[in-house]
Amino acid sequence: MGNNEATARIKINKLFEMAGWRFFAEGGNSTNICLEAGVKRTSSDLDEFGENFERTSKDFINFLLLNEKGFPFIVLEAKAGDIHPLVGKEHARQYAQSQKCRFVILSNGNLHYFWDLERGNSEIITHFPTPKSVIGYQKTMPDRQKLIDEIINDDYVALTQLRQYHHH
Repeated sequence: MGNNEATARIKINKLFEMAGWRFFAEGGNSTNICLEAGVKRTSSDLDEFGENFERTSKDFINFLLLNEKGFPFIVLEAKAGDIHPLVGKEHARQYAQSQKCRFVILSNGNLHYFWDLERGNSEIITHFPTPKSVIGYQKTMPDRQKLIDEIINDDYVALTQLRQYHHH
């Protein structure tokens, strides 16, 4: 492994931890990471992947990140440290779509990309988003159909801009 370099797996675990993603239920919070196919894992299972995911059958492992209702909404594809995160990103997209996830994070522990499949290109990120930030991001998405369907009356601006005056 050489010069004390932490492996992809250790780095990714750390990044998860810093952003508030949990492999195990703790302190009254349920786990919000699971591995492909919704299998809940134990620590010893995680060790089976080896230090750098080298023991997985395909050089990467998919983690499903769950929203507050426990449904997967982000796929994180973790690669070994010497593999560029964007290698095989089509596969990540297909897998995300099969899981009905809109967001993909691609990481090799050193370099990370966040990809909103509905918006197009993946962007480099320096740390993993927190569960809340992505849920917030999801809500800010313009719903185009809703914008089209919305009826614009003369009082529309007053109602949308001055909403605080209606709450007594």
